[in-house]
Amino acid sequence: PGALLLVGVLLSGCRGSTSGKPPIHISPNMDSQEKFEAQEQNTFFADSRSMRAPVEGTVSRSGLREDTRFFDGKNPDGTFVSRNPLTVTREFMLRGRERYEIYCTVCHGAVGDGQGIIMTGNFGFVPAPTYHSDLLRGQSDGYLYEVIANGIRNMPSYAQQIPVEDRWAIVAYVRALQRSQYASAQDVPEVER
Repeated sequence: PGALLLVGVLLSGCRGSTSGKPPIHISPNMDSQEKFEAQEQNTFFADSRSMRAPVEGTVSRSGLREDTRFFDGKNPDGTFVSRNPLTVTREFMLRGRERYEIYCTVCHGAVGDGQGIIMTGNFGFVPAPTYHSDLLRGQSDGYLYEVIANGIRNMPSYAQQIPVEDRWAIVAYVRALQRSQYASAQDVPEVER
């Protein structure tokens, strides 16, 4: 009991007191480390460069993006792909609809007529185009993908918000919207006419 009382008194005596001594550094060499900034000379290497090239065969954090048709919407020669490189299924189309309603409807409207709430609310924006013009119906799927990914005029890039596959799903849904507004009787199955 006396030892516990002594320990308690010693610990309570340290409470709230400050020391004029410098703090103890277990490893003071961590306070001042040699480092080199980008483009700075580094005599450690024979070429005196501090920026090193990646090891041959290294894959970037974003992965290989060699399939330009999928990742950029362009053919190897730089022209836009004419058709969506992914298989369009019901689930894919529903995903495109969901993403379209989140990102595109506010400007382009629910049916793609350019009459979204931002455009009709007199906020001073340059009007969004309708998808139902001959100009946009005649564009390739790669072009639509490019616009979603990189933006155009006052439309911002959505590359950071919308993953690649979802961009293609939106393109498929835009094509469905275009077709829905210009469908003819021949587009409806005979049993449903």
